Amino acid sequence: SYFGDKSSCVENTSALNLASSSPVRGLNSACLGKTPRSSSRSAGRSHTPLMGYSVTSSSAASAHAAASVIVAVVEGRGLARGEVGMASIDLKNPEVMLSQFADNTTYAKVITKLKILTPLEIIMSNTACDAGNTTKLFSLITEHFRNVTFTTVQRKYFNETKGLEYIEQLCASEFSTIFMEVQSKYYCLAAAAALLKYVEFIQNSVYAPKSLKVRFQGSEKTAMIDSSSAQNLELVINNRDSRNSHTLFGVLNYTKTPGGSRRLRSNILEPLVDAETINTRLDCVQELLQDEELFFGLQAVISKFLDTEQLLSVLVQIPKQDTVKTAESKITNLIYLKHTLELVEPLKAALRSCNTPLLKAYYSSLEDTRFGIILEKITTVINDDTRYTKGCLSMRTQKCYAVKPNINEFLDIARRTYTEIVDDIAGMITQLAEKYNLPMKTSFSSARGFFIQMNVDSSTLPNGQLPSEFTKITRMKNTYSFTSADLIKMNERCQESLREIYHMTYLIVCKLLNEIYEHIHCLYKLSDTVSMLDMLLSFAHACTLSDYVRPEFTDTLAIKQGWHPILEKIAVEKPVSNNTYLTEGNNFVIITGPNMSGKSTYLKQIALCQIMAQIGSYVPAEYCSFRIAEQIFTRIGMDDDIETNASTFMKEMKEITYIIQNANDKSLIIIDELGRGTSAEEGIGICFAACEYLLNLKAFTLFATHFLELCHIDALYPNVENYHFEVQHVRSSAGNKEKIAYTYTLSKGYTEEKNYGIKAAEVSSLPSSIILDAKEITNHIAKQILQRQKSTPEMMKQRAVYHLAMRLVQTARNSRLDPDSLRIYLKGLKKKYEASCPAPGQNDEQ
Repeated sequence: SYFGDKSSCVENTSALNLASSSPVRGLNSACLGKTPRSSSRSAGRSHTPLMGYSVTSSSAASAHAAASVIVAVVEGRGLARGEVGMASIDLKNPEVMLSQFADNTTYAKVITKLKILTPLEIIMSNTACDAGNTTKLFSLITEHFRNVTFTTVQRKYFNETKGLEYIEQLCASEFSTIFMEVQSKYYCLAAAAALLKYVEFIQNSVYAPKSLKVRFQGSEKTAMIDSSSAQNLELVINNRDSRNSHTLFGVLNYTKTPGGSRRLRSNILEPLVDAETINTRLDCVQELLQDEELFFGLQAVISKFLDTEQLLSVLVQIPKQDTVKTAESKITNLIYLKHTLELVEPLKAALRSCNTPLLKAYYSSLEDTRFGIILEKITTVINDDTRYTKGCLSMRTQKCYAVKPNINEFLDIARRTYTEIVDDIAGMITQLAEKYNLPMKTSFSSARGFFIQMNVDSSTLPNGQLPSEFTKITRMKNTYSFTSADLIKMNERCQESLREIYHMTYLIVCKLLNEIYEHIHCLYKLSDTVSMLDMLLSFAHACTLSDYVRPEFTDTLAIKQGWHPILEKIAVEKPVSNNTYLTEGNNFVIITGPNMSGKSTYLKQIALCQIMAQIGSYVPAEYCSFRIAEQIFTRIGMDDDIETNASTFMKEMKEITYIIQNANDKSLIIIDELGRGTSAEEGIGICFAACEYLLNLKAFTLFATHFLELCHIDALYPNVENYHFEVQHVRSSAGNKEKIAYTYTLSKGYTEEKNYGIKAAEVSSLPSSIILDAKEITNHIAKQILQRQKSTPEMMKQRAVYHLAMRLVQTARNSRLDPDSLRIYLKGLKKKYEASCPAPGQNDEQ
């Protein structure tokens, strides 16, 4: 091992005892029917060791397609039940993420965090699923993650003392402040112990000392978006087609690297809550939009980077066995490392003229002398013209001749032998082409090695057949691929020669890596810089394709002429824009309107704009101001799914219960239809009760409903505002029928379309006598309800006073008006107040 004595790095993992005799999976017999959830992952499945992987230039779009995260979860027992520790590591990224938090009985935080991680495998203690005593946390996780492999290990491996030892051994010195953060976080340390022990076991390798980035992530630094809301809003997955890019991630994803794509996804699912950090990002996006040279210069360099995180992951692992595959992987990744380091100077050059603090900080981080030290050591051994190339034969050639000549005499001889064999293959194929007078050419693939290929019409071949000495013939249209017995033998000689070259090159590479290892942690900085710059460039790119504006952060949610970002991508024409305004004094908005009038789209639009603002992106609007939301909850109904049945009603109740249990004063709550799964009376009652509970919070709530009775709650609560989506009535050319034309425009007040169910009946074949009876009964009931809900003059005055007070508070906090303009504005407020107050002596009849 080039990292020294691997037995001294960490405790030997070969004796890891799982909960059963299975060599890889420890499945408690009571849980065998539940784990693993996917039929494609059997209990005896062995993991392919990551050491066989090489960093690839996979597209950013597919960067997170394959799950590669392993998570360990442990919960406190007895009085500590509900205190949960989690530790996770991405097999393609050498970063251990720790978290510990108190969760409630729904375990919403645990489920949300796991959904964001999209794990390949979840590890829990075998005591969590003891026969007849399965914990609620285990049951919920297995229910939510049916296609994820579950492994149970003995509880003794969840050992906080061992976890702290692991972190002290493996954490890179640059991240050593983690010790202060986690030394009393017993549950996340216990999870870390089980995780690292298990990963080293399945990977058949150990992590080098002081090689990992270890980070503690508290839930207070990001906004919480539960998995149901993420699905409702189609943040990263389209609900109709998971391969479709019509999601918020798809709208913003113009990243060029897998790391940038991963960072964008995690930011969308966990937006920031610190306004200063968000504005720092927005400053960068603004500079990129204003400086075209900076934008294109940075984009050109960033697009050349490979997956730096995965490169790091491979470099810091020590294989327990040296194989040809391991050797080839190490050589490949050293070439990738050279390629990556050669991009540091171009990246610095692109950032040299930047002005914003964050971009300057990234420029400063690139001045780290370790980049130059590593590259200098590499270039003393590796040829200057060795570089990452596309194409398997081209990359094979790069690996063969990576090491400079005259460093190892036997290597030079082996390479000459390899060259002669390749030349002989090319010469033999040329001779065969002349012998048979056919247009043969030499081709190569990683699966077949060298083979013969030619384009020819079969009618020109004798009897339509190739000569008998050729074997393994495949044909696609007029393209033939084949080989011969002699060529197969020469390929075998070529492979033997390659094995010798890779073995000798590997020994030199290991020695080189041993020399540069102490400096390699600067790549963590580089990886962070590249992924963040890539994401910021992606935000700027998205902004150039649409008229987005920079958001502001105040105590108000104000959007002027905002539109739905995903709908804009789908629609032929730009979506209809609408305004939004919520303040502490008007924090509850009820929205009404017929089916398909635009309620659901509008509500989703507000949540999406809030998320875009909190990740540092510009927003689709003419102007926008946001209050930071610590949680974003959505309960989205479907206009065409209103059947009254028990399952629909229970789903509604679970969702609204979750919101009520977890919402606070800094939440953004979106509720689209509630109580549709039961009778009208019960539905109205549930809506009223839920609204009154939420009205006691200072959360910003938007509540869409078909129950017009709910609109009159504004008479009791002055912080309620009513809005509706306008529709127009258009008569047919014959003049005997009327249909609704949707404007998708939001207006103040509640909808006048009180009987759109009856209007739908009118255009059907229902007898006119029944329709007339329905109208008469409906009008009679509506008059009775309206009479009971009329506002008294005293209530109207109280409401006017409340609104005036709230507007004065808003003005005092946020006004940027000069004295004269402020005086005019205050006079306007006074007139509005006087107009809202009932005249003296006004009675109810008036």
